[in-house]
Amino acid sequence: MADARTIAAAPAAGPGAPEALARPMRIALIGNPNSGKTSLFNQLTGLNQKVGNFPGVTVDRKSGWAQLTPARRAEIVDLPGTYSLYPKSLDERVITDLLYDPSSTSYPDFVVVTVDASNLRRSLLLFSQLADLGLPAILALNMTDVAERHGVHIDLGALAAELGVPVVPMNARSGSGVAALKIVMAERLAAPPVRFWQPDSAVQPLVHRLRAHFQLHSDYLALHYAQQAEYLAFLSAEDRAYVQGLVQEYAFDGTAQQASETIGRYARINEILLETVTVTRTEQREPVSNRIDRVLTHRVFGYLIFLAVLFLLFQAIFAWAQYPMDLIDQGIGALSGWLQSTLPPGPLTRLLTEGVLAGLGGVLIFIPQIALLFAFLAVLEETGYMARVTFLMDKLMRPFGLSGKSVVPLISGLACAVPAIMGARTIESWKDRMITIFVTPLMSCSARIPVFTVLVALVVPDESVGFFNLRGVVLMGLYLLGLFSALGSAWLLKVLLKARERSYFIMEFPVYKWPRWKNVALTIYQKVQAFVWQAGQVIVAISVLLWGLASYGPGQRQDVAEAQVRREAAIHRWTPAELGRQVASARLETSYAGSFGHALEPAIRPLGFDWKIGIALLTSFAAREVFVGTMSTIYSVGQDADMSTVQEKLRAEKDLNGQPFFTPARAFSLLVFYVFAMQCMSTLAVTYRETKSWRWPAAQLVYMTGLAYAASVFVWQIWGS
Repeated sequence: MADARTIAAAPAAGPGAPEALARPMRIALIGNPNSGKTSLFNQLTGLNQKVGNFPGVTVDRKSGWAQLTPARRAEIVDLPGTYSLYPKSLDERVITDLLYDPSSTSYPDFVVVTVDASNLRRSLLLFSQLADLGLPAILALNMTDVAERHGVHIDLGALAAELGVPVVPMNARSGSGVAALKIVMAERLAAPPVRFWQPDSAVQPLVHRLRAHFQLHSDYLALHYAQQAEYLAFLSAEDRAYVQGLVQEYAFDGTAQQASETIGRYARINEILLETVTVTRTEQREPVSNRIDRVLTHRVFGYLIFLAVLFLLFQAIFAWAQYPMDLIDQGIGALSGWLQSTLPPGPLTRLLTEGVLAGLGGVLIFIPQIALLFAFLAVLEETGYMARVTFLMDKLMRPFGLSGKSVVPLISGLACAVPAIMGARTIESWKDRMITIFVTPLMSCSARIPVFTVLVALVVPDESVGFFNLRGVVLMGLYLLGLFSALGSAWLLKVLLKARERSYFIMEFPVYKWPRWKNVALTIYQKVQAFVWQAGQVIVAISVLLWGLASYGPGQRQDVAEAQVRREAAIHRWTPAELGRQVASARLETSYAGSFGHALEPAIRPLGFDWKIGIALLTSFAAREVFVGTMSTIYSVGQDADMSTVQEKLRAEKDLNGQPFFTPARAFSLLVFYVFAMQCMSTLAVTYRETKSWRWPAAQLVYMTGLAYAASVFVWQIWGS
């Protein structure tokens, strides 16, 4: 619970006007990375937003609603983590765009600043800047238990008096102290009366003119207008020109002013800490986390451990997921057979079994593998190991024109390229950011798992090599191929862009923690739900459309083709089963889908692909997962009804010589194509949104398609011919 003196120290504006209490408050959460800000957001709103242990996971404003008291509700806005109000990246500019525009309808009533109680000196820099902006604030003192274990004791009442704001101790992970924080948040707060730093007299004329022109309530806010006007999105071109003119008129040196400010603020913070914090003991032994870090970030063992983690992940995707996948596969097959035996023959039954159910099976069967992938990623983030991976990979990335911060988007690309590209906003260097955005789609996302696993299981035997399953080894090889292609492409782009500017990677390691299994479970649930509902809708819709295109054709071509087959059947005396297969194959080939595939076939024949694969390549541009649903639908139309699974349908496909069509050479040609090919339309759309130009997504599409085509041709011509 919060100290009574702490709550009483809050500057209040009285009981509050009825009209003020009638409308919901808007409260912004702000704090350093790893200070517990997003965990507090989860506790307040119940939205269970994903929490990451490495800087940059929050790259957008996120909001939710919190019931502070039975009569008081508030909108909570979660801002990106930052160390100061001088933004270094695009995600941090979200903060300045919100807090520097008091006239905005999104302007918060006050802010809750989360600070790490075990590292108050660093955390109070941001708080002091916010206080000097004139923003009403509450200090949420998180990780007090960690501070106590380290012998750090904080006088809450004295700290509240020095800062001029309520100080509420809490533990954002467990929820301890959050109830007390809600009570304080429900009160009307005034701006803190304390000022931590004032601009010197030399810049006062500039500050006064800016305050008068923009009608600002704070000298410090006017100073930030002078320093950051070109980055403030809400200012017009005329306003920026006005500020720039004043900056030149007064010869304002923003860099020198910022350095002077930082020194002055830390001097004041040190005075406050001397009055409010006592340390009863110092660490005699090296922290356990440091000893663990020496192993996990070792220049040799660190990489070996990371590779072992990846091996475990990909082995699990095949070995652990196989049993539930088989159950789902058998269930879909049994349902398809039951429908065909129960419903009367006709177009409706075929639509349900060959269209809807085939597409649905292509979605549901991969749920175990998707769940395992995100379970591993969630555990790595929750424990703090992912932050060590980003540090470890920094040295590996730099020779290729990438910074350490590029690791976060690249690793996130294993899940989905769309949020991964958005995560590149944390990269300060423009060239590093553009290179990262360009190469991130080459990382094999979770949408490729269905493609990879179907084809790998089709041609790679289910055998073990030592302790490792051969299929898992091949799957990991495909992911590593994507990683190496991303690094090689980054190096090439670095040369083309002549990127010589130096960038620096500074990050804070979070403490090691046991995973919160509730968060892990919620992450799995949310990701699987997104896969089923978002990708599933596209897959089923395209499967139904394809069934229609594959079942009907222009004019009388299908009837003519069927008549020709029946004449040949009479000559060769085919069995009814053979006749059925040949009729279905002829009708498929002369359908709308078949006509379209045949038009595309000359372009893809050098890759070892036929017109059926061509249809799947095009439809999967909507989403990579659609490939499996498309193949299932296409081969459902031309195969026996008792072949219920995708693998059975592909394995039964024959070439013109009556041999299995999907040979290892053809399967690996297709796998390599999907490793390099552009992921989906959504990836191109988000690249356009992040770069504000069609030049980058167009270059991505041309480059990756060309790379996929060339690699696939190489595999087929060397291996398949």
